[in-house]
Amino acid sequence: MKYIYTFLVVIVFFSCKPDAKPEPSVEKVEAKTVKEIKEELTSKGFQIFDYVDEKTKDTVIMQQYFIAFLKRGPNRSQDKATADSLQALHLAHLGSMYEKGYADISGPFGDDGDIRGITVYNTPTLEMADSLANSDPMVKAGRLIIEIHPWWAGKGFPLR
Repeated sequence: MKYIYTFLVVIVFFSCKPDAKPEPSVEKVEAKTVKEIKEELTSKGFQIFDYVDEKTKDTVIMQQYFIAFLKRGPNRSQDKATADSLQALHLAHLGSMYEKGYADISGPFGDDGDIRGITVYNTPTLEMADSLANSDPMVKAGRLIIEIHPWWAGKGFPLR
């Protein structure tokens, strides 16, 4: 009898269908034309130019970004608790820059050299990138210093 009861419970369990949940609404994102992308970037103050690939003959929109090199700073004498706290604040700052659209990618280098990592800022001006990079708690504490350089890359190209 126990096996029949278990068998019936299993059959009932697998034969019941869960309530159908409505599909979440997905907002359609319309693709922008090259002209619209260029107008949007230039209206926000970004520097751009067209690059024609000799091999494919494709035209690529090149946009100026700013790479911030995060270098070992002069003040690295904090105790472990303070250094750990600064690291947490540093990561929160970088996450905020990414969420707000100011930074496209950040990361540390894998060695123990003087250049500790980079952040690629997606801002229209060097001054804005510099200001954002220097607002990092690690920079304010002197554990890191910033060196920024303009850098050109194809708009919308993913890392491979």
